[in-house]
Amino acid sequence: MKSSPSVAWLVGASSGIGQALAFQLAQAGWQVAISARRLDALQAMQAQHPALHPYTVDVTNVPSLHEAAAAITRELGEIELCVLNAGDYTPMPLADFNIELFRKLCDINYLGAVNGLDAIMPLMLARGRGQILLTASVAGYRGLPKSAPYSASKAAVISLAESLHLELKARGVLLRVVNPGFVRSPLTDKNAFKMPFLLEPEEAAQAIMRDLPRRNFEIAFPKRFVYLLKVLRLLPYWLYFKLTKGAL
Repeated sequence: MKSSPSVAWLVGASSGIGQALAFQLAQAGWQVAISARRLDALQAMQAQHPALHPYTVDVTNVPSLHEAAAAITRELGEIELCVLNAGDYTPMPLADFNIELFRKLCDINYLGAVNGLDAIMPLMLARGRGQILLTASVAGYRGLPKSAPYSASKAAVISLAESLHLELKARGVLLRVVNPGFVRSPLTDKNAFKMPFLLEPEEAAQAIMRDLPRRNFEIAFPKRFVYLLKVLRLLPYWLYFKLTKGAL
């Protein structure tokens, strides 16, 4: 894929899509800085591939992201690709309404992306090139029953990417959004329902890798599920609520 090694920084790399994508980037010839809170998980990944380099961060801690970005640049080189993938999920039916869960998911899923942008954007803007992927979710297309904190946080990430895309592109930096459907992980294991079109993390990572050389704004998969949800997004509220009532 690459004629010479380039540097990718993957935040939220210790499990799920992030872990699978880190290995696939490394296998494709990238030097991959992998970040998460747990150093032991990152070191276990590093033991499996020499092109993986651990840097611990907490996406709710802005200085840790800036320190990691500086260290990666110093030790590996300029970051050409940054994937801000850290996320959390807990379902929340109305009976379990919990304001602290809203705060937690917003801090990680939305503000975590904002904090990551604060660390990586100045580096890419200074040289006028680079690519940033923000991992959101198809759950951000419309509010889903029993997922208010998660859907709201992912909708915010999509809106954030839409708002910044053109300004960054005008200065040479490509900002894109990744909207996965259901992907098997410790987070989706919390769901008690049958998840349609469920993908394995390796399949999700392959979908991202296929789109990586392109310039399109959105990377979304699996395609059949995405098309269905995009149709739902176009429906008037009365019909949308009628169709989703069965999820209660």
